[in-house]
Amino acid sequence: MTPGAVSGRLPDFPWDKLTQYAAQAREHADGIVDLSIGTPVDPTPSVAREALVAAADAPGYPLTVGVPEVRQAVVDWLAGTHGVTGLGPDQVLPLIGSKELIASLPSFLGLGPGDLIGYPELAYPTYEVGAALVGARAVASDSLTAFGPETPKLLWVNSPSNPSGRVLPKEHLKKVVDWCRERGVLLVSDECYLDCVWEGEALSVLHPDICGGSAEGILVVHSLSKRSNLAGYRCAFVAGDRAVIAELLAVRKNMGLMMPAPQQHAMAAVLGDEAHVKEQHERYRARRTTLRAALEAAGYTIEHSEASLYLWTTKGPDGPDCWALVAELAAQGILVAPGDFYGAAGSHHVRIALTATDERIAAAVERLTPA
Repeated sequence: MTPGAVSGRLPDFPWDKLTQYAAQAREHADGIVDLSIGTPVDPTPSVAREALVAAADAPGYPLTVGVPEVRQAVVDWLAGTHGVTGLGPDQVLPLIGSKELIASLPSFLGLGPGDLIGYPELAYPTYEVGAALVGARAVASDSLTAFGPETPKLLWVNSPSNPSGRVLPKEHLKKVVDWCRERGVLLVSDECYLDCVWEGEALSVLHPDICGGSAEGILVVHSLSKRSNLAGYRCAFVAGDRAVIAELLAVRKNMGLMMPAPQQHAMAAVLGDEAHVKEQHERYRARRTTLRAALEAAGYTIEHSEASLYLWTTKGPDGPDCWALVAELAAQGILVAPGDFYGAAGSHHVRIALTATDERIAAAVERLTPA
């Protein structure tokens, strides 16, 4: 096989394009404020660390299906926190972080050339990567009518959205569920920011008001990275349609995709504890409030952003494009992500993360504030 035959299908890794702007931001006398990537910076909660230590003696191989306590913890958390009813432990699989499933799901499902995959107009790049890896055709659209007479095999939704923080209304999600079921399309909802809501309400597509109390034809993907500062632990899960979960398990067992046992116990522990979630939520709320006010005072406009850990920022469709905004902020020592990383619809926006220390957020606010 020719080296590069697979990587050649993939888009360029977006963050490589930020190198020169990162170098410019680092030249600031007070150092860089890196708001380009949503990686948590606050401590991993003690409940996770204690569970990890308690389970550290793990000489044997873990099971791909996960320990029963983890799967039950997911079922209980979805029911207690998000009102999802009727799920059983056999409808849950632990993941080694959510990104590996998002990139690999088309492969696990046997999709390939000739198959169509849909994903949002503004989207996490890995949806496109998953399609490219198997040679499937991908369409980025927020409109179901964009598919015309064609029927996708797989449709991604992402609410709350990365990058925009937009929350899709309950009525819209129900319409998407019904549309997919009528056509036999597998609907996969990326809900990694469902616990990061600042304004209004966000619901899982597995909420009975949306799915009618049935997980048929639906998967949801969740991550503990942002909710519980566990990005380094790689703790996530997929839940939903029993038959699809069984198929994913059969494939993943043969691939040896197993979440390490100590991390499984840490995930069960954090899913059972809401205190650390509320504490972290308030940290982000304070950062969001001050950073948003500073950006608006400096002439920027924040659109959507009612959820997630980002401020979707612009100076309007007639203002500077996203790379000009990146350069403008880099000149002040602030590094952000250009909106076109997430699709052409982001060409006049930048994504500004809240995942920085209080001290670095304060530094950004000071730089944005007119003298």
